[in-house]
Amino acid sequence: MSRLIGLGLLLAGLLYPFAVYYGTEHFAPWQFGLLLGSLWLLRALTAARRPGSRWMAVAVIVFCLLLAWFDNPLLLRWYPSLVSAFMLTLFGLSLKYGPPIVERLARMTEPQLPPEAIVYTRQVTVVWSVFFLANGLLAAALTLWAPLSWWTLYNGLIAYGLMGLLFAVEWLVRQRVRGRV
Repeated sequence: MSRLIGLGLLLAGLLYPFAVYYGTEHFAPWQFGLLLGSLWLLRALTAARRPGSRWMAVAVIVFCLLLAWFDNPLLLRWYPSLVSAFMLTLFGLSLKYGPPIVERLARMTEPQLPPEAIVYTRQVTVVWSVFFLANGLLAAALTLWAPLSWWTLYNGLIAYGLMGLLFAVEWLVRQRVRGRV
């Protein structure tokens, strides 16, 4: 059940900008808030307890309640900035309190990392933190000053393309660092 809810949240996140763009003519902001808030509440109630998962769920549920209360379509645009802020917080706090997120992921396939790999994973975590900071700031700027079509284009397509590009570049760099290229 929790995997299904997680998949629902993933799809909701991926499709959110397009849902806002096309759906605001047919649905009220409170309806978006009710649907999104319900998904996050179900996730909070059914998902495994991981560091930070509860406070993230609470923050999004509060956002959804505000969205429902104020019923303002402009509030719909803040969700991508909120998600970027979560990711920045998650990656940034892992740098401070360790181990860094990328190191944790690397240890899933290679439990005994050499010291140079630990340094590398820390650097990659910093790069992702900078990316989430820039992405969140750009999403916020588009929320405040750009037309809905620009906001949708960036948050629904360009941001994901940039993430994919960052993944690809990091993979190429990692291959070079490992001496496989």
